[in-house]
Amino acid sequence: MTSGAPDRRKRVRDALTAAAIDLFLTKGYEETTVDEIAAAAGVGRRTFFRYFPSKEDVIFPDHEARLLRVAEVFASAPHDEPPLAVACRAVHGVLEAYLAEGVIAVRRYRLTRDFPQLRSREIASAHSYHIAVTRYLVDRVGDEPDGALWAEVAGSAVVAAHNHVLRQYLKAGGTGDVLGKADRAFRYIRETLGVTAARADDVDDVVVAVMRRGMPLANVMSRIEDALER
Repeated sequence: MTSGAPDRRKRVRDALTAAAIDLFLTKGYEETTVDEIAAAAGVGRRTFFRYFPSKEDVIFPDHEARLLRVAEVFASAPHDEPPLAVACRAVHGVLEAYLAEGVIAVRRYRLTRDFPQLRSREIASAHSYHIAVTRYLVDRVGDEPDGALWAEVAGSAVVAAHNHVLRQYLKAGGTGDVLGKADRAFRYIRETLGVTAARADDVDDVVVAVMRRGMPLANVMSRIEDALER
């Protein structure tokens, strides 16, 4: 393989994704064919299927690569680094990858709001991150009493924080201090869930907070801060 082959593959993949998004937004998802996407990207139908298994996959070109990077963060993390800190660091990398897409991420968000098929695919993608994070946390603390329960709660919190700040950023058209919000959210999670249930007995005070479903993240964090200061 020549040194330019990976670059060419990326160019073709990006061209297919951009063409698909353009066509989905102008014609509709169901009305757009694979042949039309391929033609708009300047390639043939067979080339399309060498890059993507289906039409719905074309707007999520880097999902598997991002999952792989998450796994690499977990595999290379120092054993003395707190597992929740590792999880936050890995998911922060996913957020940075979305931001690097620029307008593509914003346009994809519009599509997932307009077409249920793509929304379902997005939900499945998000769930795969939840599975990866939770499995890592279980591997680290699952042998402790209630370790698996803590891993599920902590993993859900990390992924939910990522999803919330990213969604708000995309709804705003790609504006706002999303990384700052993510950093604050992950810090709160580490501060409130930074010990497993087994280790909680060694902590002077444990705060349990109950929130209404759908409460804005800022309100959630404000209540947690108030509880910690009591």
